[in-house]
Amino acid sequence: MITVVRAQPAEPSGRAEGTFTGEVWRDTVLPKQDGVGIGNVFFAPGARTHWHAHEGGQILIVLAGDGFVGDADGVVRVSTGDTIWTPPGVRHWHGAAPDRYLIHTGISLAGVNWQEPVTDETYAASGS
Repeated sequence: MITVVRAQPAEPSGRAEGTFTGEVWRDTVLPKQDGVGIGNVFFAPGARTHWHAHEGGQILIVLAGDGFVGDADGVVRVSTGDTIWTPPGVRHWHGAAPDRYLIHTGISLAGVNWQEPVTDETYAASGS
């Protein structure tokens, strides 16, 4: 059966806690079903995820602002209009630049393995 997701979410925006550093808010676009979850995430300046990996990979679409995505190979600055693909099992993090907010749509495939916070030192070394 086809699922239609209405433009206005039924649930109010929720503060994301536990796997983030800084102020982060999220709206569920499509609750997880069939191994796929979609959400819009707002990162205040300097806010970021903890390190994590997705079993099936993750797609990020930057809707507004500027930020970073990082993995063991380094950190890349991203901005409005960029699309990021993180392959399955790749340990990574993402978040806002220190002087800009970041809004992205995240499409997560399969489960996620949350890990430790990104340290202030690692974040600062990202070129912020």
